[in-house]
Amino acid sequence: MGHTAKNKTKLLNRVKRIQGQVEGIARGLDEGRECGEVLQLIAAVRGAVNGLMAEVIEEHLREHVASPDIASDAQRARGADEIVGILRTYLK
Repeated sequence: MGHTAKNKTKLLNRVKRIQGQVEGIARGLDEGRECGEVLQLIAAVRGAVNGLMAEVIEEHLREHVASPDIASDAQRARGADEIVGILRTYLK
């Protein structure tokens, strides 16, 4: 079982909060709210997504790179390479 499955409920609750925030942006735009308020809503969503990403990255590193249960350096390197690729995409 992967680490995201172990923390499934916690992660899904975070995603649901993010969904609510995104819906708040849509409502703000639909209601014609001031651009400053809409920008604040967007910034909040970005922060929430970054927090979710950081949590999953941390667990990935602990489980697939730093865990003493990893049997080989090749497995450890695969875990590190995977996160490097994901970070490159995320930070574009």
